[in-house]
Amino acid sequence: MTKLGGPGGSTNDEIPLARRSQSLRRVSSKWLRSFLFGFIFLTVFSVFLTYKYLSFQKSSQPFQENELIGSSSFDGLLLGHFPYPEASLTDLVTAYPGLLVHRDTYKALSKMSSAAAAEGIQLVLLSGYRSIDLQRDIFYENKSVRNQIAIERAEVSAPPGYSEHSTGYAIDLGDGTMRYTDFEVEFENTPAFVWLQRNAARFHFVLSFPKGNSQGVSYEPWHWRFEGTVEALEQFEPANKRMRIEKNSKSK
Repeated sequence: MTKLGGPGGSTNDEIPLARRSQSLRRVSSKWLRSFLFGFIFLTVFSVFLTYKYLSFQKSSQPFQENELIGSSSFDGLLLGHFPYPEASLTDLVTAYPGLLVHRDTYKALSKMSSAAAAEGIQLVLLSGYRSIDLQRDIFYENKSVRNQIAIERAEVSAPPGYSEHSTGYAIDLGDGTMRYTDFEVEFENTPAFVWLQRNAARFHFVLSFPKGNSQGVSYEPWHWRFEGTVEALEQFEPANKRMRIEKNSKSK
């Protein structure tokens, strides 16, 4: 049988199998080199972008905090919040796993919770001590996520170094039978809040941010602070002094 040749009909024009295989290997090698070069380039570029992003994140936080410098008022208020020191770890005790409060707060809270339970009220401790570092994360991360300016964020969360929670004396409470009201204004409609209004003062707890407070902080019916020791009173004297001045001005 005669083999088919090329356009001229000659069998000599047929490409040998060996040469065809060699050509395919050359093409495959060239493609592989291009792929590897592209992969390496993308990897290095991704690492570069990640580095720049992390550097920006690291440098932006001090810039954000510098924006707050000079914003405090004559009485020490910064965006409606007084400065507070961070509690010593030796003064803190564990109320629940992962939840710390000042030891004096814990003693008073235990007595208050027992008294409430005797009347069928179930108080739930939602939060207590927060380090300044944690408060920094809460303030700036939530501010960024919610696209808020600092003054807007400060209405619902204190800047780092200005949170009552850092002292270990401030606590957030909820009603065990109405958990959907945790950290919500609707907490004021719970049996727990009604009981607290009537009885919290007996255990030296004060509502930190009532409606229309002069600090301009949003109403927080769940946020209470302990003032049952000299040390605690000293911590909150600037806030209490402001409240006294406000009351006196309204009574005139």
